[in-house]
Amino acid sequence: MRKLITFNSISLDGFFTDARGDMSWAHAGSDDPEFAAFVAGNAGSGGELLFGRVTYQMMAGYWPSPAALASAPEVARGMNALPKVVFSRTLPKAEWQNTRLVKEDLVGEVKKLKAGSGPGLVLMGSGTVIAQLTEARLVDEYQVVLCPVVLGGGRTFFEKNQLGLTLVHTRVFKNGKVLLHYQPQASS
Repeated sequence: MRKLITFNSISLDGFFTDARGDMSWAHAGSDDPEFAAFVAGNAGSGGELLFGRVTYQMMAGYWPSPAALASAPEVARGMNALPKVVFSRTLPKAEWQNTRLVKEDLVGEVKKLKAGSGPGLVLMGSGTVIAQLTEARLVDEYQVVLCPVVLGGGRTFFEKNQLGLTLVHTRVFKNGKVLLHYQPQASS
């Protein structure tokens, strides 16, 4: 069975986007060599990427670009090469290489993906998708990069879900970011 991991940056006050939907604040401190190496290693570690429409369009608009290849070649190569699935009822087609579009039954499709063989599944961004998969109890691990910034408002990727989590790993970077790995606690 394949493991489903979410990977997101959040602010100290718990938001993954600010009130305008912007996520650029999460890139502060990217000049830290240790953090840059971590990001490059993650992009090249394999797996299958999952996205909702908004995150997919943001990623597909950047990673295949000459700017991405110039500024972060290892990450761009990894992001472009990995297999990807985008979940959207409104997106007409998925044009980023190695991407499959799924228009219906998010939960059912993720159950099928998890039941299959192969590398792990990584869901990036995509707050609405995370909320739905959290509610269905399909997420095996939440990886969160806690950024040293307070946004004062925005969106949380848990929306109305309540979930007990167990901390299983941490890593502190010199730029002040902290990587946290959480697993859902068993239901009682």
